[in-house]
Amino acid sequence: MADLKVNIGGMVCKNPVMTASGTCGFGPELEDFIDISRLGAIVVKGTTLENREGNPYPRMAETPSGMLNAVGLQNRGIDYFISNTYPVVSRYDTNVVININGGTIDDYVSLAARCNDLEMIPAIELNISCPNVKMGGMAFGTHLPTAREVIKKVREVYKRTLIVKLSPNVTSITDFARVSEEEGADAISLINTLLGMAIDLKTRRPSLSTITGGLSGPAIKPVALRMVWQAAGAVKIPVIGMGGIMNTRDALEFLLAGATAVQVGTAIFIEPDAPVKIVEGISQYLDDNGIDDVNQFIGALNISGK
Repeated sequence: MADLKVNIGGMVCKNPVMTASGTCGFGPELEDFIDISRLGAIVVKGTTLENREGNPYPRMAETPSGMLNAVGLQNRGIDYFISNTYPVVSRYDTNVVININGGTIDDYVSLAARCNDLEMIPAIELNISCPNVKMGGMAFGTHLPTAREVIKKVREVYKRTLIVKLSPNVTSITDFARVSEEEGADAISLINTLLGMAIDLKTRRPSLSTITGGLSGPAIKPVALRMVWQAAGAVKIPVIGMGGIMNTRDALEFLLAGATAVQVGTAIFIEPDAPVKIVEGISQYLDDNGIDDVNQFIGALNISGK
């Protein structure tokens, strides 16, 4: 069998498949469906300093080849995570990554500092790209000087693997990828959801209470694939690709484009065991094609036409 191990800025993963934040809760929600230890990592639901109720309903809507969400980072806060969730997820035989979110730079710094004390959490995913909150999120992820500042400040206090999650709602994804690398990020993950909107013709009202929300699913895959390829060509740190990955073929395309690992998100709502099936599919593909190590396949896109 091919070796599936990958290294994400010092965090060694048994394979390149992760869950995407916000799509698997905090881990226990998936236990009835899959053996979580078979994944390279799980990225838990976005966590903030304080309890957040999220946005008013309705906050999810189906769209052609995708879905919109405006959940708004509903969670019970870092104190609850440390007291109640951490003792559970720290038992998993895989990497557990905390996705952290803040309304101010000080929020991000405080969260990162708290995560330093969690010995069984090898990495944080710095979410500066959420389109579903009124404070923070997009304000950091779409303004280059602010993105630089928050990454720099978090890097100063956080001692383990720092992954920066980038927004697609920018003019140049490579600029944000380079800034992340320059300010000490160990890896970047992209793309977060695209800003979108849907309308209910019966009520003549927006389908979401927030009017706009984050678009995910197969509809965004071509955009995500393009941005991952651009980002991977712009930096030397690992890139984690996501956006419309529904099956093994999708995951393999992202790996070819230069992603060291992939995150599976919307597919989990349809098929909770999709990430495990993708692990199996990648292994089978490599074996069938005589590839001994997945790292030989990563970034092997042929753009010469030969």
